[in-house]
Amino acid sequence: MKALIALEDGTVFEARSFTGDGETEGELVFNTSMTGYQEILTDPSYNGQIVTLTYPLIGNYGVNDEDVESWKPHARGLVIGECSRIASNHRAAASLPDYLRAAGILGVDRVDCRAITLHIRSRGAMRCIVSTRDLDPDRLVRRAQESPGLVGRDLASEVSAPSAYTFPGSENGKYVVAALDSGIKTNQLRLLSRRGCRVEVFPNRTRAEEILERKPDGFFLSNGPGDPEGVPHVVEQIRKIVRTGLPTFGICFGHQLLGLAFGGRTYKLKFGHRGANQPVIELATGRVAITSQNHGFAVDLDRLPAELETTHLNGNDRTSEGMRHRELPVFSVQYHPEAAPGPHDAESLFDRFIAMMAAR
Repeated sequence: MKALIALEDGTVFEARSFTGDGETEGELVFNTSMTGYQEILTDPSYNGQIVTLTYPLIGNYGVNDEDVESWKPHARGLVIGECSRIASNHRAAASLPDYLRAAGILGVDRVDCRAITLHIRSRGAMRCIVSTRDLDPDRLVRRAQESPGLVGRDLASEVSAPSAYTFPGSENGKYVVAALDSGIKTNQLRLLSRRGCRVEVFPNRTRAEEILERKPDGFFLSNGPGDPEGVPHVVEQIRKIVRTGLPTFGICFGHQLLGLAFGGRTYKLKFGHRGANQPVIELATGRVAITSQNHGFAVDLDRLPAELETTHLNGNDRTSEGMRHRELPVFSVQYHPEAAPGPHDAESLFDRFIAMMAAR
């Protein structure tokens, strides 16, 4: 079934839908990971975005019930070069097309993903509509231009947990970690649980007083979608908690929220960092870790408060990848040390968080 991919700058790509009739809108971005498409699709940070995967063949190992990062796929659409006709893996429970159809997500292929990626790298991530229903290029472009962007939008609250819960299997943990869910990935919860933490997950609209009355040993800020400056109500509650001296660890969106909580600012990157091969430099040692990343906003290094110290920089564009408070037990990273998908070079950061709670 023919489909059109229309971008707000007037560019239109022709593709084929491999999931049937449909239409979707969102910000068109690209991810350079070679594997892990199921983890990418179910990462809540992709809420509001249509993902282009640069690896040419996707779907060859199918999907299963274990490699999910949340309760459902959150990407608004999937654009790939070729969808595999066969799902060949002993763990496969379904094919990628069936999985997307069941979730109501439009998937298209037979399009030049290299051309799309180069275009986004040159012009930046932009608003987009993918459709099999409306095949008028000019009308689709106008509709893309009229669609909402990501700046200023609260997309995190859409994917946050509806109510507080204890992560299953962590009930007997030694350390109580209050995890603020702005779109949390399951592997973050798994890694904390495996390290002896009882993980209490709270919706991102939870008041600071409610979290503190549970007397947690640590505070964890998850990843999430959209503009961090679009959730000032969340930033206000975080500010109250971290000022108490509670050991705090933030990842991705959580890194950005911590920057805002201490008086910093964030900004939108041209095309963001998404993939499992992003180099990050640890400034104290000069060591480089290859990391998994998925973000379109960054902490502004030029407006970083004096009480925060930059600890990591992106090896490609020198943007913020990590920071710590100079006095309080607070640190964060922009990348994903829990991987899923991606390398495990930085998983030891979870051990650092545990050590901070143990020393309290």
